[in-house]
Amino acid sequence: MKYVLMFVETEQFARDLEAMSESERQASFERVGQWFADHGAHITHHAHLQPAETATTVRLEGGGPIVTDGPFVEGKEVVSGYAEIDVEDLDQALAIARDWPACPVVEIRPID
Repeated sequence: MKYVLMFVETEQFARDLEAMSESERQASFERVGQWFADHGAHITHHAHLQPAETATTVRLEGGGPIVTDGPFVEGKEVVSGYAEIDVEDLDQALAIARDWPACPVVEIRPID
């Protein structure tokens, strides 16, 4: 089965990351790199997204498409990256997500 893991940053996580020393931040990035290495056999694609303020949103409602700069909604949580995985089942996807060493929320969705 194929799933996408969406890595969600919270405002608190962003503050904590900003407050880290350079060496602490580097160690955190190294843990993320190790996670990708450990689960590389199941990861088919992944990417880190640019910050939400770089988004362009197209709203398809009312009198036609409306294009705006920035995210669709203001929120305390922002998807900052994703990984597509190919695993046996949801249990294996959950096991991989539970290992994620960075932002505190991982949303898992099946891919058609």
